[in-house]
Amino acid sequence: MTTDPAYVDEQTGILIDAFMTEDSLTDLLPAAKTATCTDAMGALVVFEGVVRDHDGGSRVKSLTYTAHPSAGAMIRKVAEGVVAKHPRTRLWTAHRTGALAIGDVAFLVVAAAAHRGDAFAACAALADAVKAQVPIWKEQELVNGDTEWVGL
Repeated sequence: MTTDPAYVDEQTGILIDAFMTEDSLTDLLPAAKTATCTDAMGALVVFEGVVRDHDGGSRVKSLTYTAHPSAGAMIRKVAEGVVAKHPRTRLWTAHRTGALAIGDVAFLVVAAAAHRGDAFAACAALADAVKAQVPIWKEQELVNGDTEWVGL
């Protein structure tokens, strides 16, 4: 393992932001990357969770994300927990609510670290933790006209 200069540790172990929004995540991505990645970071990993046209064997036409009122506080708490377990990283995350179309970015995770292994691990851990712990549900309109709820 390479020893990094002390100033790298001063720049890591930081949650840049974590929130729920109705705004386009694609529009927020450039600023999120700039805020998360410093000159000391050698890796920037971005996960974009995109609305796909199928789920559970059914074709999806569109969907709407709904979140519990506690979701904003919860996504921050979850992200803080991931930063504590991955102290060599800087993290940023956001999840959409509202009506989304196929191809829209619904969930975004940005992780930066001096080394790629740390950034990849933290990005995956944060994506998994948000999906498992933050109270977010999706109502899917299927191509056949049916509606189904996921995550209840």
